Amino acid sequence: MPELSVVVPAFRERENIPALLQALEQALAGLDWETIVVVDDAFDGTEELVRERAQRDPRIRCIQRIGRRGLASACIEGMLASSAPYLAVIDADLQHDETLVPQLLAKARREEADVAVASRYMAGGSTGELAPERVRLSRLAGALSATLCEGLTDAMSGFFVVRRTFLERVVRNLYGRGFKILLDLIAAARGEIRVVELPYRMRSRAYGESKLGARVIAEFFMLLLYHLSGRLLPARFFLFAAVGVTGMGVHLCVLWLLFAASGNFLLSQALATWAAMTSNFFLNNVFTYGDQRLRGRAMWRGVLSFYAACSIGALINLAIAEWLFLKSLPYWVAGLGGAVIAALWNFFTTASFTWGGSIARKR
Repeated sequence: MPELSVVVPAFRERENIPALLQALEQALAGLDWETIVVVDDAFDGTEELVRERAQRDPRIRCIQRIGRRGLASACIEGMLASSAPYLAVIDADLQHDETLVPQLLAKARREEADVAVASRYMAGGSTGELAPERVRLSRLAGALSATLCEGLTDAMSGFFVVRRTFLERVVRNLYGRGFKILLDLIAAARGEIRVVELPYRMRSRAYGESKLGARVIAEFFMLLLYHLSGRLLPARFFLFAAVGVTGMGVHLCVLWLLFAASGNFLLSQALATWAAMTSNFFLNNVFTYGDQRLRGRAMWRGVLSFYAACSIGALINLAIAEWLFLKSLPYWVAGLGGAVIAALWNFFTTASFTWGGSIARKR
């Protein structure tokens, strides 16, 4: 069993993998180590390069994931596939300084820390040539995360070493999605954690492109809400509810346009409801369930099951709201109660019948 497993999540990083593996071999000389590259399938041959190297070096391992994507979940799978007492996480894009891994490991051992973090924002650290707008976004995200990881200078870091016993203690409380696995680990500990930091200078990316996008930002806020709410509700529910709010906007806009054009309220309401459900399905398919996105025939079957579930949800909404109103509750309380119950119904039902069900139990 190696002392250290280096977990490398990789998606569309074919050009960077050979140089990274070579750099890690040099940086880890003298240590008992292995590298686990977790490849999210991008049809670019990254896994072939890793396996070719693994044929020559048994310290290299490849985990190829089909139909699943996401840095955080890739890191978790890679870490759980190891038996090493210490686990390092480093990006595949060569922006992290691999020569710092032995220092992070030594500091974690020396100070008996649960996590040793490479920080860009402490004295001696630097964001390098990272674009100013990206730096501002990173600092803003760090400030928003302060309630979950007070005292950490770089909560957005993706470069760290973690003790296996700590991972085993918190792994079942992780959000497990998105790109901010360090924040997830620290938040899951609820203050029962010892963190140390070392400064590092971030490098520029030579090949490939950043994965930052609207979905990544949405996942970040869902992670915050999941932990701030005490993990009372599945994490995906918050994004599902946010999509539902946009659906209300679609509904009202379509209703206004059609009723103004036709004067037929019943027809306008029916078409507006259909438009809102359709919009909600496609937004949920891209954002809420982006890692399980339905495509082709499965997508159209998903649309139909989504219509069916949400139609029943609408009836539940009316029934609950009317019952609460008859119990002499204010009309807005009755309406809100019906909407909340219907939203929960829609979420758990579509998670089970539209997008598969495995997530409904955990997230």
